[in-house]
Amino acid sequence: MTKDALKIVTIGGGSSYTPELIEGYIKRKDQLPIKDIVLVDIEEGKEKLEIVGEMAKRMVKAAGLDWNVELTLDRKSALKDADFVTTQFRVGLLDARVKDERIPLSHGVLGQETNGAGGMLKAFRTIPVILEIIEDMKEQCPDAWLVNFTNPAGMVTEAAIKVGGWERTVGLCNVPIGHCSSASEKLGIPENELFFKFAGINHFHWHRVWDKTGKERTAELIEILYGPNQNEEDNHLKNIHSASFHYEQIKDLGMLPCGYHRYYYIEDEMLQHSIEEFERGETRAQVVKETERRLFELYKDPALDYKPEELSQRGGTHYSDAACEIIASIQNDKQTTMVVSTQNNGTITDLPYDSIVEVSGVVTAHGVEPYNWGAFQSGAARGIIQNMKGMEETVIRAAVEGNYGAALQAFTVNPLVPGGTLAKTILDELLYAHKDHLPQFADKIKEIEATQPETVAYVDELMQSNDPKLVANVEN
Repeated sequence: MTKDALKIVTIGGGSSYTPELIEGYIKRKDQLPIKDIVLVDIEEGKEKLEIVGEMAKRMVKAAGLDWNVELTLDRKSALKDADFVTTQFRVGLLDARVKDERIPLSHGVLGQETNGAGGMLKAFRTIPVILEIIEDMKEQCPDAWLVNFTNPAGMVTEAAIKVGGWERTVGLCNVPIGHCSSASEKLGIPENELFFKFAGINHFHWHRVWDKTGKERTAELIEILYGPNQNEEDNHLKNIHSASFHYEQIKDLGMLPCGYHRYYYIEDEMLQHSIEEFERGETRAQVVKETERRLFELYKDPALDYKPEELSQRGGTHYSDAACEIIASIQNDKQTTMVVSTQNNGTITDLPYDSIVEVSGVVTAHGVEPYNWGAFQSGAARGIIQNMKGMEETVIRAAVEGNYGAALQAFTVNPLVPGGTLAKTILDELLYAHKDHLPQFADKIKEIEATQPETVAYVDELMQSNDPKLVANVEN
């Protein structure tokens, strides 16, 4: 792709991450001939859009650039003739995340933004919206690239490509970035002198590492990070608890795990920590709401024309800068090696050919060329990732069709949700709690309201009460 005047549209432009996105564009001003940046949001996000939008304008001006920064609530018009579209929206805002976390945790089940019951509900809310965006793009900017870092990024990207038919989609996550910098630090080798190979799905991948002599350093890193003599946690993720992996298990895998594997490999400890936070009224969503409040107070400062350091505390740092690099690599055919969610096409032979995987690959003008991984040598890794991919496919089907049976099926096969009556109870409570953002499940939600008064009463009381002791099945 070569064009002398780029138009880049960001949906969810009122996000607290937007200053990092603008900073990323400014860093690449010689690579990106930007003319227009359009920040789009919804009516409920209008105030934040105006605050962060004015800050974006100050950042561009301070950089001495003549880019036009436009703010709008009209998504369809904004997309007209766009070259790149980035998505960073949250359906239901942070209040929806509070529900995703608190309702499962009130039953002693993990409540988390992208994993378990909460992650599936976020997908139910988000997938219909990404498909609406794609329909607008088909009409307004049929040649644009979509760079998605809306969570759950893997499922949203898969829906965009397989259901929406928008093959010019690249999904992005910041987690691999931290793993690469951690490996560089632990080995004492510059990151650009190491070769990383990631394979899996979003928030559920593994990786291997080689140095420039061709020697694999994976086993050495396992010893450094998780061995008997390690004395510090390797967790660069600010949004999840730093529980220790079991060394013998990681050594047996022969691969380095993703930080989010903690929810699966040491589920009991992670769950207990989350329950304790819940009982103190300190779920991650509530912490993020306070972090965002402080950030937007900073953003209001008319003298602030740069990304503040406090943004790194938000949990998703590096997302936006990586999105800018994807855009620059496509625009200039830079062939940058990155870890992205993209079409499998045989890259991981253990997963369906047409599925979306998160892998290392080269970002070119025509899209991503992933590095071949082949089959997982570990039967344990192969088994669990096939289960997780099946769960993702079922979640997408439920989200698109409003299929309650598929939704219950997804809850049942998700490793972080106990099956049976409890899975159904949590699903029903979450559907009712998010009824304003789940039109595809409207008939089922009406049935729940009509036949399950105890569900309605419980959810209403839980979400209106500040008493953390209001729980269903949590043992104290």
